[in-house]
Amino acid sequence: MKLSIAIAVLMLVFAAHTEAEETEKTIEEHFTNFGNQMKELSDDLTVKTKDIVEKIGDSEFVTKTRTWFTEQLDKMKAKIDETFPKQ
Repeated sequence: MKLSIAIAVLMLVFAAHTEAEETEKTIEEHFTNFGNQMKELSDDLTVKTKDIVEKIGDSEFVTKTRTWFTEQLDKMKAKIDETFPKQ
């Protein structure tokens, strides 16, 4: 009876060890998985950054500031043309 229990325990240990070997990842799989996670993270970060830049570019403050600078530049050009007329 002790022999049959020992054999049963050995079979269980062997089965558990075999399953553990099958699910254990290699170093290559770990690096591949890590690379995929970093790619997903960078893609997500890229999309979020683009969205933020678009929102900032479309904001009222930026639009008004851009308009103000354009007006000031046009005024400076007019003043320069008035001061130094083309001949």
